[in-house]
Amino acid sequence: MYRALLTLSLLFCAFSFTAFGQQQPKPAPTLPPGMTGSDASDPRAKLSPGMFDAGEAAFGLKHLTLFKKPDTFKIGSNFDDPKVQKALVGFGIPDISKFPKERLPALKDFLDAGFDNTDMAFQGNYLFQGNYHGIGIFDIAEPANPKLLTAMLCPGGQGDVSVYKNLMFMSVEGANGRVDCGDQGFPPRQPGQPAGPPAPQKDRFRGVRIFDISDIKAPKQVATVQTCRGSHTHTLVVDPKDKSNVYIYVSGTSFVRQGEELAGCSGALPDKDPNTALFRIEVIKVPVASPQDAKVVNSPRIFGDETGKINALTDAGSHDNPSGRPQETNQCHDITVYSELGLAAGACAGNGILLDIKDPVNPKRVEAVNDKNYAYWHSASFSNDGSKVIYTDEWGGGGGPKCRTTDPNIWGADAIFNRVGNKLQFAAYYKLPAAQTDQENCVAHNGSLIPVPGRDLKVQSWYQGGISVMDFTDAAHPIEIAYFDRGPINPERLISGGTWSAYWYNGYIYSSEIARGLDVLELTPSKFLTQNEIDAAKQVRVAELNVQNQERIVWPRNLTTAKAYVDQLERSNALPADQVAAVRAAIDSGDQKALKKQAGALKKVTTKSANDLHRLKELVAILEKPAK
Repeated sequence: MYRALLTLSLLFCAFSFTAFGQQQPKPAPTLPPGMTGSDASDPRAKLSPGMFDAGEAAFGLKHLTLFKKPDTFKIGSNFDDPKVQKALVGFGIPDISKFPKERLPALKDFLDAGFDNTDMAFQGNYLFQGNYHGIGIFDIAEPANPKLLTAMLCPGGQGDVSVYKNLMFMSVEGANGRVDCGDQGFPPRQPGQPAGPPAPQKDRFRGVRIFDISDIKAPKQVATVQTCRGSHTHTLVVDPKDKSNVYIYVSGTSFVRQGEELAGCSGALPDKDPNTALFRIEVIKVPVASPQDAKVVNSPRIFGDETGKINALTDAGSHDNPSGRPQETNQCHDITVYSELGLAAGACAGNGILLDIKDPVNPKRVEAVNDKNYAYWHSASFSNDGSKVIYTDEWGGGGGPKCRTTDPNIWGADAIFNRVGNKLQFAAYYKLPAAQTDQENCVAHNGSLIPVPGRDLKVQSWYQGGISVMDFTDAAHPIEIAYFDRGPINPERLISGGTWSAYWYNGYIYSSEIARGLDVLELTPSKFLTQNEIDAAKQVRVAELNVQNQERIVWPRNLTTAKAYVDQLERSNALPADQVAAVRAAIDSGDQKALKKQAGALKKVTTKSANDLHRLKELVAILEKPAK
């Protein structure tokens, strides 16, 4: 949620009553000639509104439970409530006695946004849910019945979280962040003070917090690493060759603080200051045994070129830029690393990039792409084999309704690329197909792979557009195979809400619902997905999941996995019906001779489909020697 948070940060710097105008959405734009909008006939298009009683639509997904947001991260609607008054002070907002009454609903929406739920991480039976005001930790040993262990108050936005062993990392970017995690904020800007960054404060914190979570119910802050732009997001990087340290890639997207607050910080352009804090990321080195010694060890200029120019990348002259002129790229929003491949995919405002991270302290850019249909490159994912990369476009910053019938289905979408070596080749766009209303913020956001063998599946959040599961096995023809959606929160105006992140973890899908809480769902069979495929996916178990630190999925080479391959070969008509029946009979019998006989027959099958050829090879290998 790039622009929404940037606006929030700037409001801390220069509060004005005029910032809270009428929140009625602008008239829907006209669909550009030759483009296609979202589908108004989809059952998700006209769901009834409500916070906890909204209409719902689902296909291929079963909603198990919603754990409502804990009181720590809720704010009341009574401006005389001490909690509300304290929140106003914490946000640096002055006395509102003269605040226009007609704008109070907008002010309330602003306060609510300061307690939005954000990203998630997982470890064992624990789920860590970020929030603009802290982190919630849940016990998910019973996925359909999550239990809140602690709601840790620690403001600063946006609270992106990752975990490694006994350490938890948290992003802080807002100007209300304090070193001590306090919620009192800082003195508001006084009348007559010039606009710009807030007055320097020795106790302000913007960067990455590190906690010891040995006591899961009482995280203890053990380090704070300050950065010039704060940390909008961060990426945990585990170097296979370095067991003593982990690394954090810091992506800052907000304003550069003053040098008087943090030495060396400058927001000047490169021609004025070659040491500017723009046009870079930060690399933090964290000694696992002594996290208190964590520090920034590099600020790589990943947007530069071989001549030494540090501002060499631009967008393609996005449709979202009224001037139409290319704009320089000076930040990354999110970076996903795949350490086994030695690569990272960066979604960096105006560009999608690839980084060589074999030396994690010194990432080097090896590829960059741009696209005039992309407004803001937001996040990235690799396919499991690394042959494809998906980049998302957060057109409108996550706060706008961008999935209407008048919004093109290639704007605010996913872009799927084939990776050939270090080169990216565009294959297709994918966007949530269902139309949403003017009262629903909707655009591509965070997701993860679903571990179905033989296929590339991704579950993904679309804010109030809900959850969509995409099959991108055929990169040029992605399709939706499952979804879950609710109606708008409010029937009259757009209120920030919906799903921030939707991730598969050990057999279930967890969704961080911005306004409502935490959703838990599971896949159900459909014409696009069989129970055997779901069973095969549920075999995959991991000890930790930080989605931006992607790790290779490996399936047991057993008969459960084999059944999934058989179903896929049947679906694609790669095998005749009698051969499908014979293979299934052999699998059901478990007889070694029967299995080997079918393996021999399958070796003779020919196909022009690379995907089916892969499935056949994997199926044969299992039938010849199935694991128990």
